[in-house]
Amino acid sequence: MACLSVSETTTFRWSFEEDVLRYKAAGIPAIGVWRQKLSDFGEEKGAELLSETGMRVSHLFWAGGFTGTDGRTFKGAVEDALEAVRTAAELKTQCLLVYSGARGLHTHNHARRLFREALKEMIPLAQELGVFLGVEPMHPGCAADFTFITDLDDYFKLVDTLGSNQVKLIFDVYHLGAVPDIVSRIPQLIPHIALVQLGDAKSPPNGEVNRCLLGEGALPLVEIVRALRDNGYDGFFDVELIGEDVEAYSYDYLLEHAKSAYARLLGEAAKG
Repeated sequence: MACLSVSETTTFRWSFEEDVLRYKAAGIPAIGVWRQKLSDFGEEKGAELLSETGMRVSHLFWAGGFTGTDGRTFKGAVEDALEAVRTAAELKTQCLLVYSGARGLHTHNHARRLFREALKEMIPLAQELGVFLGVEPMHPGCAADFTFITDLDDYFKLVDTLGSNQVKLIFDVYHLGAVPDIVSRIPQLIPHIALVQLGDAKSPPNGEVNRCLLGEGALPLVEIVRALRDNGYDGFFDVELIGEDVEAYSYDYLLEHAKSAYARLLGEAAKG
């Protein structure tokens, strides 16, 4: 069954405990856990709180930075990523978001090689623990600090060299929704998708992420959700809201709007 989730990045200033308890009170059944917040609260306590409240975890955000542009060594970034795989398993989520890191001064080929080698080191443990490594192509207008994977072709070139079903696609509508042929490509993408993130935008990103409330932007949300559901996607739909267009709203309002917009989207998509 499809399930609504909200990413902790949406409620940036709330603590992990506030997120879990207030999402639960708002009727949100699942949460995208942010490692930073979880670490601040305590991983063991966090897992216990999630279990006590019955809150499901759609994904763990994030591991990566293998290109060294954030100051870490390749070995250090891989060790941290392996720890993130273990944490994901402890939280009973099947999806860990993994970002390459910025390309920086590396050539494209060398940056891809670093990311590929990091994923190869992660795959055995991820397979053992039942955790998918989710790679998220980001719109080139806001990707530079996170990843050089900026379109679906980049994603497929990467996974084709790995030969492992453990590496999956994060389908973020905010980043992929404006691709001209995206709806027609969804049947091809379905076997690869680990998680769908719902986002909307009034205009393409220009330097940083700026998501608006679902349904108030220009992206074809209904058509995308319909194609996903018609082709068998029944996983989490994770709502992520970040940027100037949503900063004026209270977090309580964002949760209520996410819930109502999700219900409306699935209803409209089902009408066909």
